[in-house]
Amino acid sequence: MEQFALDAVESVTTRPRETYDSFAVDPLTPLLGAEVTGLDLSRELTPEQEKEVKQAFLTHHVLAFRDQHLTPEDHKRFAALFGPLHPVALPAEGSDPYILEISANKDSRMIAGNGWHADGTADAEPSLGSMLHITRVPEVGSGGDTLFANMHLAYEMLSPAMKTFLDGLTAVHDGALPWLAQGQTPPPEYDVPRNEHPVVARHPDTGRKILFVNAPYTSHITQLSRSESTAVLEMLHTHIARTPLLHCRVRWQPNTLVFWDNRCVQHHAVWDYFPHSRYGRRVAIDGTRPRA
Repeated sequence: MEQFALDAVESVTTRPRETYDSFAVDPLTPLLGAEVTGLDLSRELTPEQEKEVKQAFLTHHVLAFRDQHLTPEDHKRFAALFGPLHPVALPAEGSDPYILEISANKDSRMIAGNGWHADGTADAEPSLGSMLHITRVPEVGSGGDTLFANMHLAYEMLSPAMKTFLDGLTAVHDGALPWLAQGQTPPPEYDVPRNEHPVVARHPDTGRKILFVNAPYTSHITQLSRSESTAVLEMLHTHIARTPLLHCRVRWQPNTLVFWDNRCVQHHAVWDYFPHSRYGRRVAIDGTRPRA
């Protein structure tokens, strides 16, 4: 590994470990993710608990909470601590407009999230983050893990020359692309979003730089020719998918809630359990427009 990449990793792993008074935090890897124990999310958090959860979220970017028996209202109440709830893009008739049901079974021919991506980056204001509560896991006892990748570190591990090149560029994100990739067209009632965002954005809470492109939604880099854009984006997507240091893995158990920062991580829902079933509910939180 090149020295600049080692330096990026070392800058994270040598930071003093934070301590928490109202619950325990066990990192999943030195670079991304943590399990939180000692909290019951079906109850309202105390001001100290709320402050420390927000601190852990900004530090670890992915938080897993086990053994959480939540009603839909509990789920939404916890999410609302971080901001207004983000409506589902295409809610089913009669469903809660803020709860997306995530399910797969023997009749599924595809699943949501089976590939590296961040949610809804074609929106003018992509979501701050998502909370997925899985209540039923595959009957085989394993499978259906979710992988996460650290987009702060994805940027920081690039060479200085590549970082200089990417800074200041913008890319178009097109909400129709995932549909077209499946040989489909978006439904007529879907107001397809299409927006231009910085290739390198800054986290609105920490100011840290983020690599903000992803394979399903990013169409092209505006300042480059199509062939140049394709080459650069393919290199960046490969970097994200094939650099294990960027990743952590959450192994689902029944009644696990995972909260991830959609601004600075990508995720990949691994579909390795067909024909078995998995079920959960997702609530997302409003975000802001990405800024360079």
